[in-house]
Amino acid sequence: MSDKQGSSPKQGVARAGPDRPAMEDNVAERIKMEREVRGWSTVTLAEKMAAIGHPINQSAIWRIESGKPRRRVNLDEALGFCEVFQITMEDLTAPPGQVANAHVRRLVGEYVEKWVAWRELDKGMTRIKKQLDAYGEENPDQADLIKALLTHELGVASGGEFNRHYAYDPSKQRSWMGSSRPAK
Repeated sequence: MSDKQGSSPKQGVARAGPDRPAMEDNVAERIKMEREVRGWSTVTLAEKMAAIGHPINQSAIWRIESGKPRRRVNLDEALGFCEVFQITMEDLTAPPGQVANAHVRRLVGEYVEKWVAWRELDKGMTRIKKQLDAYGEENPDQADLIKALLTHELGVASGGEFNRHYAYDPSKQRSWMGSSRPAK
């Protein structure tokens, strides 16, 4: 049995479930991404859609983004999302990873990779700094020597950059290095 467009009722059911076209999932992911990038709640997005003449309620937006199965987006809603987000229909239906050109995606990927590495390095530096601080507390007569040695070595390793940023501003240095005595 077929409907007017030549598809069977079973095909309509499959389209609403896990076998739906990838483009529909792209739309749902893009709506969620665009909303989150702007810091909007689903309520805010619903209000903005209504304000431009494409009313949709907050729960429908949630079902589009997160429902199991996701709610389908009709053409009027898709046009509204394009207008609210100021993107083209082509952008709305494209996979979220294709939002930017290849150069930008590569730079974002590199940035994320470096951020992850920096966080791991920061954890290691924090651990070592705590050990140095503990040693300085156990040996107060050497606390200033430890800070001076660390400042000197960081200055040498950074080609003087560390000293330009920290060593000549006692308040910055105290916030970074800690202080065994109160600021004067």
